Amino acid sequence: MALPAPGAGSAAMPVTRQWRAPFPLDVAMVLSVHRRGPRDPACRVSADGAVWRTSLTPDGPGTLRVTAQSTVAAVSAAVPASTAAAPPASTTASASATASASATASASAIASASATVPASATASAIVVSATAWGPGAGWLLETLPSLLGAGDDPAGFAPAHPLLRDLSRRNPGLRVGRSGRVLEALVPAVLEQKVVSLEAHRAWRRLLLTFGDPAPGPGPAGMRVFPPAQAWLRIPSWEWHLAGVEAVRARTIAAAARVAGRMEEAAAMDPADADRRLQAVPGIGPWTSAEIRQRACGDADAVSVGDYHLPAVVGWALAGRVTDDAGMLDLLAPYAGHRHRVTRLVELSGMRPPRRGPRLAPRDYRAF
Repeated sequence: MALPAPGAGSAAMPVTRQWRAPFPLDVAMVLSVHRRGPRDPACRVSADGAVWRTSLTPDGPGTLRVTAQSTVAAVSAAVPASTAAAPPASTTASASATASASATASASAIASASATVPASATASAIVVSATAWGPGAGWLLETLPSLLGAGDDPAGFAPAHPLLRDLSRRNPGLRVGRSGRVLEALVPAVLEQKVVSLEAHRAWRRLLLTFGDPAPGPGPAGMRVFPPAQAWLRIPSWEWHLAGVEAVRARTIAAAARVAGRMEEAAAMDPADADRRLQAVPGIGPWTSAEIRQRACGDADAVSVGDYHLPAVVGWALAGRVTDDAGMLDLLAPYAGHRHRVTRLVELSGMRPPRRGPRLAPRDYRAF
């Protein structure tokens, strides 16, 4: 289909696109990594299951609404099995479909739809319907496949561990997408440094509501667009304080905003070069770099070394014991190239080691 020109779209005149994914896809699962808490002003899931995202694109602010539907089409019995697995080119779907809530729901929908046609004579496909508003609408629709993992290549992922084999089978719609917007992944990652999620989400929400512009289009109430780099540089110290962000994290965000153009270049670099570029900013280390690359660059191998919980979770799931970073990397070594994919699967499993102490309590820097 013909895509809208860059800069197309407005609050009143949306632009649309349908895209048939050539692989199993759970839209809600893939996009969930961009959502920073249930009240994130930049990413929401509406009551009908649609995922709403805002972004400050190279063409300006934009709002994106994404839904998906599983479809089934008949396939000639004479077609070889390897060909029958690919969705036929003529398959279409309704734009009113809603995104699946989880990989299990996605797989169930496919199975349910396939029940009306013999399995040997059907092929399933996920058709994504997207609507966008604002000056960045055209860019958002053009990059939609990449955002949903079209550039991800899980073909070489052959898990030997029985748990990973089972998780892969139960989560066929998991992909590692690429937003292409580095600063939008960088700021919330820095806010999450060495604090509990509640603190970081509270700070992210306040900063976007205070300094972000209202989102174009008819999205859920309270949605905001990520502020431009210069806006982050103009935030006064007392506003950081009111958001609960201490000076160290505020300085790191400001340092990245000063070289925003150089940061955005990392989205097109190979993983090693992107990692070096990001870690050249004072205050960004291996953990923060990995969190950024996972989202902005679609790096399926970026491991969040230094995470408070992840080594214990991975160790417990794959070895039945709590491990540190070194132990986690040893367990992930057989899956080089897909180590982030493994950690995502493990996190989705819900497996956690037994708690042996109280949860970390959120701090409130506003009281200091």
